[in-house]
Amino acid sequence: MEQTEISFENLPKAVAFLSDQIAEIKQIVKSQHSAPEPEKRIPIDIEAASRIIGKAKPTIYTLVRERKIPCYKNGKKLYFFEDELMAWISSGKRKTILEIEEDAEKSYRRKHL
Repeated sequence: MEQTEISFENLPKAVAFLSDQIAEIKQIVKSQHSAPEPEKRIPIDIEAASRIIGKAKPTIYTLVRERKIPCYKNGKKLYFFEDELMAWISSGKRKTILEIEEDAEKSYRRKHL
């Protein structure tokens, strides 16, 4: 249906054609953007955790004992998840001088304006 002008008489045909085209487009989009399978989280042991965060095993045991690092315990064995370790590392970010100055300026504005 390659017409540029649509008359009242051929309107039902045009609507049917457009409806078919939309259905085809939906099918193409659905096939190309199917939802990815959720990533399975596989636990890692203390040796792998040690390599990821760059700390010795005794240091990790101390962090676990002080409950400063996210971990799971099953029996006598410790398990970790890489994404949780990365989040733990990120949570310890130290602010730059510029960030500290911006925070101080925002705080000052709130109190004095």
